[in-house]
Amino acid sequence: MSGRKRNLRSGLKHRRRQGDPMAAYDRLPPPLRAWLAQAALPWSPQSAHRIWCRALQRCEGDVAQAVHHLSRAEGRMLAQDRPER
Repeated sequence: MSGRKRNLRSGLKHRRRQGDPMAAYDRLPPPLRAWLAQAALPWSPQSAHRIWCRALQRCEGDVAQAVHHLSRAEGRMLAQDRPER
């Protein structure tokens, strides 16, 4: 490991980032950036934007519903990472 600290308790996939993640983040719509700022998982701008666009389409442009969709998606990801007892 190259001096970076990692959350070794997570079983979720680790992916390498491509490009400039901060520039990609800055291009996101403000409601999505606000959601990402409080998110429990470290979403990449690309994956968050992909889910956001799909949610907006399903919710007919309703931003509040799209945010709710993102929260549910994150909840499912967190449930996958929960250790089995």
